[in-house]
This record gives sequence, C-alpha cells and structure tokens, in this order.
Amino acid sequence: MIKIISHSAEETEQIGFNIAQRLNGTEVIALFGGLGMGKTAFTRGLAKGLGIDDGVSSPTFALVNEYSGRYNIYHFDMYRVSSWDDLYSTGFFDYIDTGVLVIEWSENIEGALPDNAIRISISKGSSDDERIFEIEGVEL
Repeated sequence: MIKIISHSAEETEQIGFNIAQRLNGTEVIALFGGLGMGKTAFTRGLAKGLGIDDGVSSPTFALVNEYSGRYNIYHFDMYRVSSWDDLYSTGFFDYIDTGVLVIEWSENIEGALPDNAIRISISKGSSDDERIFEIEGVEL
C-alpha cells in the first residue's frame, strides 16, 4: 500500500494525473471516502492525465458520466446504490473491461468489485485541506 498526503485540490488532482500514467485502459478504480474528501478532484486529475479536458463533475444525479480520451472513463456515483438490483440498473457490469471505471462510494458495492480493482481510500488529515490517500493495486 502507498500512502500519500495531499494538501490541496491541486495536489489531489496531481495524484490522479500520476495514476493515469500507469493505466492500460481497463482498470476499475474504487474510491472510498466521505463527502468532500476529493474524489471528484482526483477524477479530474486522472482525466487530465488521459488527455480529457472536458469539465469533470460528480455523477451524483446522472449515476455515470462518460469521458473520451486516450482511454474512455466511466465515472460512477454509487452513493444511492443499496442493492444488487440498484447496481444492475446502473449498467455497471456492462462497462467492465470497456474503459477505466472510476467509482465514487465504492463502499456501497464492495462485494461487486473485481479482485484486481485499484483501491483508493481517502480520509481527512490534520487540517481542513489535508487528505490522506491510501492506494492499493497500482505502483507509483
């Protein structure tokens, strides 16, 4: 496991950008962490790292946002998913192996995550802007 401390949204984006450089295009990136932890900022940096300049936003109401770049990104919000039926209705399983899946609120679908998913836990640090990233499944 790799542990990285971010002190700003820009540093959080840089973590995403750096991870993007290690991807081959079919990964599942499972993000764990509460509201305001920087999941969307991380995804914005990941998208930049894959050549996507479109405005990345949280897929809270859309459930999934799609972005095209070097690899397609499918950005899921699983906050409201509480059952297998809910998960199936998102189309999640149809997207696996078709691009990079970035999943916010992965704690809600832990049992459905592939064994090889990149797992990123984000927690609050000692100051309001500090975030602690614990990353498993990818080398930086």
